[in-house]
Amino acid sequence: MVDAERTRRRWSVVVPVKRLAAAKSRLAGFAGARRGELALALACDTVRVAVATPGVRAVFAVTEDETAAPVLGRLGAHVVTGEPGTGLNAALTHGAHRARLEVPGAGVCALSADLPALRAAELARVLAAAAAHPNAFLADAVGVGTTLYSAAPDAVFAPAFEGWSRLRHRERGAVEIELDGVPTVRRDVDTPDDLRAAAELGVGPHTAVLLADLGVAPVGG
Repeated sequence: MVDAERTRRRWSVVVPVKRLAAAKSRLAGFAGARRGELALALACDTVRVAVATPGVRAVFAVTEDETAAPVLGRLGAHVVTGEPGTGLNAALTHGAHRARLEVPGAGVCALSADLPALRAAELARVLAAAAAHPNAFLADAVGVGTTLYSAAPDAVFAPAFEGWSRLRHRERGAVEIELDGVPTVRRDVDTPDDLRAAAELGVGPHTAVLLADLGVAPVGG
């Protein structure tokens, strides 16, 4: 049985945002010259909801992009620069270190930056489930990758994102969160098909505006 204190655990959420010029290469054929704008819109809708989620004390956006940083900051994220430049997991670990310094005693959660349909109520449910374990993760919609990885305040933060990360997180001892009814936390976007699936769920305002400009009629987020 999960004790009440652990269920109420407050979280720091770490969101990694690539340099926009290098982000979302598989969306180049869909978005063309606006690929960077689309990557930023996805990140903005992710951060916007994470900041407003019950149980989240702070959101840390790890980025070296000079365009993304001030925009994410205005949405309420603490912008973390100085990442080591050795990949996604190193960037997340860098952000988690900053989070633990600034919000001691909180759990740390790594969250994909490309969840444009994200709903606060669904993210809160996932975080409540994660609070029962030292380390936990949520698989993506296709069941191969990971969209969320968490570490309790006294647990090692060792993310294993990219590729077959669902399997790697399991092998490292993280507990898979088995929840129905949280499709917006699982629906990350790497391809045009992913983007269409997110649009069917209902994307947030930043992504919706850009999709409309690109001739896609999304459901309102």
